[in-house]
Amino acid sequence: MVNRFAAVGIAATLGLTGCAEVGPGYHPPKQSVANDPLANGPFVAGGAAVALDEPPDHWWKLYDDARLDALVERALAANTDLRIADANLEHAHALLAVARTIGEANGSIDGQTTWTQPSGEQVLQHVAEKPRESYNIGIGVSYDLDLFGAIRRGVEAAAADQDAATAARDLVRVNVAAETTRAYADICNTGHEIAALDRVLVLQQESLRLTSEMVAHGRSAPLDQDRQISILESARARLPQLQARQRNAAFRLATLQGQAPEALDTDFLACSRPLRTLARLPVGDGQALLKRRPDVRAAERRLAAATARIGVVTASLYPDVKLAASIGSTGASPDFLTPFTNRYAIGPLVGWNLRQSTTRARIAGAEADTKARLAAFDGVVLSALRETETALDTYCADLEQLQRLEAARDGARRAEAQIRKLHDGGRAGGLALADAQRSSALAEQSVASAETTISNDQIAAFLALGGGWR
Repeated sequence: MVNRFAAVGIAATLGLTGCAEVGPGYHPPKQSVANDPLANGPFVAGGAAVALDEPPDHWWKLYDDARLDALVERALAANTDLRIADANLEHAHALLAVARTIGEANGSIDGQTTWTQPSGEQVLQHVAEKPRESYNIGIGVSYDLDLFGAIRRGVEAAAADQDAATAARDLVRVNVAAETTRAYADICNTGHEIAALDRVLVLQQESLRLTSEMVAHGRSAPLDQDRQISILESARARLPQLQARQRNAAFRLATLQGQAPEALDTDFLACSRPLRTLARLPVGDGQALLKRRPDVRAAERRLAAATARIGVVTASLYPDVKLAASIGSTGASPDFLTPFTNRYAIGPLVGWNLRQSTTRARIAGAEADTKARLAAFDGVVLSALRETETALDTYCADLEQLQRLEAARDGARRAEAQIRKLHDGGRAGGLALADAQRSSALAEQSVASAETTISNDQIAAFLALGGGWR
């Protein structure tokens, strides 16, 4: 009779397993900013300075610099921030594995043996009980039917958290690649500026020499010599700042690769070739940007996890049904495994928290968290679009400035060439030639400084575009 009741109970419980998960199923929100047609169209900024081609994953290879490629590769292998991100991702993997094991059958084995001396007084006797040995051994198995999807929703949330951790790791990789490129660009571009400044100093010293000779021969006032000294010292004052900027970039480069700043390779400080790539940056459009940016993916996955956790909490409104079975033996040791000591049990276990007000409050809290995650997702999308538009607008403006400075430099070069012809023909003095050469060198220095700005703009644009690891 008992076996029939148990069988009927199990069959009835299994009949409930067709229930679906409670709580909202996650779908990318239609009302999100990410679905706005304006957010998915071409970028407003950039104009002729950008191309609609998709940026390559490894965008730093556009610079065609093998040394830079090797630096980025080493940084991605040894950077400490990446090691932290990898560890966080491993932690997310472990949490997902834990969530999945909750849905597995749970088993236990226990056994014990004890010597006991019962109390005679406890049973109202004045005769001492004899010590006796007793034992208990058993095996139990239980399986949560997860009728309302609490476990499945938990696994769904943990999987979304793992995806968010993966995207967060990718975001660190994007930043490490960009900062490595920026540090290397600062070294080489600053070296180019130092070389341009050195030429200015040489020419200014020549102007000072010629002026000093003219003052000595009474052909110029001492005031002119003081003015030349002031110009020379002002130019020299920029050199320590540039040298410090170059060394600091080398320090950054070392630490980005997981090394102490003192381990910097001083050979890099000899680089004086400015880092250049295509003038028209490949940028794609807003739709591709939102799919490519790791922080957007991370925010969307956190929203999915928060949505799944509503279901986890909602399942607490309903009974938790488990199938359980156990077999064992308990009794005095002399009767070990005899029919008088053997036992077994099988049947459903039902638990139900009737304090519904607490559960509903927790559901309200989970729903509020989901609203916050949706707002955060929209905020990340807007930030991604703003950062990209701003970076492209800045690049476009600085590129125009560079073009005008190059035109000014070319004009200074032509003026220098004309003065040189007059000088060679005896129709212009050495001081006029020196001044023309210095003006040309100063124009070249301005171009070098603008090229440094352009490199930083390009790197900022590629970083905003989320280059690498779609």
